[in-house]
Amino acid sequence: MTTTNNAQGQISYKDKYGRNFLSPTLTETLKKVRHYVSITALTVAFSQSAFAQNYQASTADKPLKIVNITELEKEASRSMEKGAFGYVRGGAENEQALRENTDSFDKKYIEPRILAGLNAKDIDMTTSLFGIPLSIPIIQAPMAAHGLAHVDGELATARGMIQAGSIPSLSTYGNKTIEEVAQATGAGNPFFFQLYMSKNDAFNRFTIDRAKKSGAKAIILTVDAPVGGYREDDVRNDFKFPLGFANLEAFLATQNDGTKSGEGLGISEIFAQAKQNFTPEDITYVKKLSGLPVIVKGVQSPKDVDIAIKAGADAIWVSNHGGRQLGSAPATIDILPAIAKKVNKRVPIIFDGGVRRGSHVFKALASGADIVAVGRPIFYGLHLGGAQGVNSVMDLLKKELSINMMLAGTRNIKAVQKSKLLTEADFK
Repeated sequence: MTTTNNAQGQISYKDKYGRNFLSPTLTETLKKVRHYVSITALTVAFSQSAFAQNYQASTADKPLKIVNITELEKEASRSMEKGAFGYVRGGAENEQALRENTDSFDKKYIEPRILAGLNAKDIDMTTSLFGIPLSIPIIQAPMAAHGLAHVDGELATARGMIQAGSIPSLSTYGNKTIEEVAQATGAGNPFFFQLYMSKNDAFNRFTIDRAKKSGAKAIILTVDAPVGGYREDDVRNDFKFPLGFANLEAFLATQNDGTKSGEGLGISEIFAQAKQNFTPEDITYVKKLSGLPVIVKGVQSPKDVDIAIKAGADAIWVSNHGGRQLGSAPATIDILPAIAKKVNKRVPIIFDGGVRRGSHVFKALASGADIVAVGRPIFYGLHLGGAQGVNSVMDLLKKELSINMMLAGTRNIKAVQKSKLLTEADFK
């Protein structure tokens, strides 16, 4: 990209496709926000040029009739581009962790309780996180590249999650900027920002500052991806991201450090650009820099709990990256109780991994989670129905959770958390 300034202080620049763009006058605005305002104009231009290429994402905008998430995934597979669907659906190596994330829920049973004196209207699924009220204990797990699923990408996801009374989470590797997603959530509504730290600390400072100024309520610090897992679907399909990552493009528009925007790269190449040698000091640093709650995402062992909390973690996010990193990692629902015991209610626990049912949400809460996060199902809903499709997925999980709570005789989320799940050992 080449840029020139005219006498009015406007930036004229030509992108890599040879198209010319002219920014608004920047003189006064640049003084106020220290060079950040050009981000929006530049990023929109970049994003439009990327979306104008050959990749065709969905434009659907409709509520969905969903029987279950398994069928929803099959429906999405029929219309999403093969490489994109493989990237979203796939796991690492032989997909052991991916399969067991969901299958392991079936090893635990909810005890039916009767004579609890409950009416359906008595069921209360409300809760809160960092003082943010939630209509259900389910939030969106951060995922890269929503533009693979829908032309509105993370904007539609954010609108759908807000409509559901929940919290959207934007990834560093999203196709929309922090500023755009903040606007899409609407004034006063919450969103979280997931940070993949860069080897270039200028990017970290630049991006965290933008997230804070845009109103993010927490930083999700992902620490379980120093390298990309061996994802065989991506290898088979030779998958490369057809669209650039807007927040990388925003930084590159101000400082070209040689980092690539993501367009035309595979996930392993993306992770290779990011920070790899994580230490507890990174948690402390991000917390000090942002002034926001820091959620440490990717905790899979009780041994890491004290280290993270002592470094300043405001929440522990139990996750194996959807079975996409260490292919032989245990199912997150299996390790959750031990981690919860170690946390001992010092900070909230967010959980993800294989959640496809309202009963899965119930079991996660009863195993020690405070909040449950969902990833792929939301992506499929986004592809098939846009913002309304995202809300439809949340409605299904809400309906199923309500039924499970009623049949288990649990009036509210605290009652669910006090429930004891049964296993085969209880029947002997």
